[in-house]
Amino acid sequence: KTSDFLLFIWLVVCGGLLVQVAFVPVLKLAQLDSTTNLILAGASFHAGMLLGFGVFRLLRRAPTQTPPPARVIAAGLATFAIVLPGITAASLAWQFLLNLLGIDAQPQDLVGLFADAKSIPLLALMIVVATGVAPVTEELVFRAGFFRYCRGRMPRWAALTLPSVLFAGLHANLASFVPLALLGVVFSLAYERTGRIAVPIIAHALFNLNTIVLILAGVGP
Repeated sequence: KTSDFLLFIWLVVCGGLLVQVAFVPVLKLAQLDSTTNLILAGASFHAGMLLGFGVFRLLRRAPTQTPPPARVIAAGLATFAIVLPGITAASLAWQFLLNLLGIDAQPQDLVGLFADAKSIPLLALMIVVATGVAPVTEELVFRAGFFRYCRGRMPRWAALTLPSVLFAGLHANLASFVPLALLGVVFSLAYERTGRIAVPIIAHALFNLNTIVLILAGVGP
């Protein structure tokens, strides 16, 4: 229902903002460097989004059937294995096109944060957020939220495209826009096929982990 969808989005966004605002005085008292403040502020926002989702589930309790964990994990691994070569090729093609047009598109700021991280605890925190927290919140919002809502209200191509474009656009980076939009489409297809949000969450986490490993190895984003 539209009312449920709007309630879901409102609780998730408000949860993220409230927790982040509540966490600001703690950051000021801690007197940390700007990079650490940025990472912790982002982590607090994601934590608040999860809190909002938890409140929504309490308000809209529904019986669920849990498939065998091994099947869900296998589906997540398969989705990652399928998406990785395609997104890599799309990234190279998109970068080639941008270069051909004379557009200097820089990598996401997080790429630089990972590459330049000197603190082991801070690096560990960023890895946890990127591979554990962000995939959960983003998949809940864009696949279990926007895609699920759009799927029954517009043509399938539009339901696949609109949430994915929004997902890519909110990352605010031209260099990764097309690859992330395609990634969103594949994750939506995986969710649609399996009916389990855990499947794209696992694939998303593995994709982010693969990107981090490449950055730390000096290969690039």
